[in-house]
Amino acid sequence: MKVTLINTSDAGGGAPAACLRLLKALVSQKVDARLLAQYKKTDDERVTGIVNNRVSKLKAQLNFLRERIPFLLFHEKDKSVRFAFSTANAGISIVDQPLVKEADILHLHWTNSGFLSISDLRELVDTGKPIVWTLHDMWAFTGGCHYSGTCENFMRECGNCFFLRDASDNDLSHKGWLRKAALFAGAKNITFVTCSKWLAGVAKQSSLIKNFRIEAIPNPIDINIFSPKDKVAARQQRGIDPSAKIILFGAANINDRRKGITYLVEALNILKSKHPEGKTEVVIFGKNKHFDVTQLPFKVHELSLIISQQELAEIYSMADVFITPSLEDNLPNTVMEALACGTPVVAFNTGGIPEMTDHQQNGYLAQFRSAEDMANGLYEVLSTADTNKLSANARQKVLDNYTNEKVAKQYNDLYQSIIK
Repeated sequence: MKVTLINTSDAGGGAPAACLRLLKALVSQKVDARLLAQYKKTDDERVTGIVNNRVSKLKAQLNFLRERIPFLLFHEKDKSVRFAFSTANAGISIVDQPLVKEADILHLHWTNSGFLSISDLRELVDTGKPIVWTLHDMWAFTGGCHYSGTCENFMRECGNCFFLRDASDNDLSHKGWLRKAALFAGAKNITFVTCSKWLAGVAKQSSLIKNFRIEAIPNPIDINIFSPKDKVAARQQRGIDPSAKIILFGAANINDRRKGITYLVEALNILKSKHPEGKTEVVIFGKNKHFDVTQLPFKVHELSLIISQQELAEIYSMADVFITPSLEDNLPNTVMEALACGTPVVAFNTGGIPEMTDHQQNGYLAQFRSAEDMANGLYEVLSTADTNKLSANARQKVLDNYTNEKVAKQYNDLYQSIIK
């Protein structure tokens, strides 16, 4: 059985990282798997990149612009939604790619940013090959948004979209919904997988895919790479006080509207005002173009974007707590990575996060959008909780649920059930 995973890239964000980790997990369990990506950014020999010369790079860039520019010029409400909505009106056909032709199962992941258009996806459906589609967000069953927030139009027909400046019954989101309805019409060969049980529940309420088979299988993580490291050595290497309480925050793009950085600022200021005693410092990693770290009331260490997984594990290990004020998230890699390194997590009780973070067992689940409760959680984890117990529970949560062996087996069982 040959499985071809398909993703826009193999590095550079949550979905690419999760997809590449799944590839490695499958291969470690003797599954014949390969990854077909638009952009190959790693040196993994099992990954094939479509963009491999000047011509293919130019075509990819043009497809990206064909999708982005019309949305930017005529539809987006403001800059905050620029990459929160994808039309998938431009892309490249991959049905003639050898990895597609040779596959027994096509395993789709995240294919936006000008990689596969809705028409290109329909071509894959029309091959008749079994398709597993892992959803890393809500895009597959909305009119274009990746997360719908409080909007429930995807349960009926999209339209009047709050991401759009020209929202109406027949706006861009409604047209996108119609195109996806045509994509799924008559398709009997698609099985959807969500990374969290939360997203599975949302998908089963959607008008577009509620009648398809939908399974929940988490992302895997390499527990040998992401494991507790020497806290003191990691701090010394980065010039961080070994006696300070370290709060860690990070994301691929910390300015993403979903990451809730305004709640981070508010929670830390509340923590400082209520508990001024002690020495607390903040470490931030991830791409940061706009956020002014001087808004934070503690000393801040900025580490920019971290590529090395080994370095990431050291950074998680040197922290006393990882905070994620995310407002919308599926099954964030950062939470799983922190837990795997024995670092408790403080987060809002939303999305798929409660499936990983057990309240007062391996972290703290704050009331949704309550910066004050998030500050309470930080104080509890840093000052009053049994830190050794929290750390041990954090690591055990990952060992019990997210190892390569456990996740690969769930996917392999799914593949076998589809083939049979």
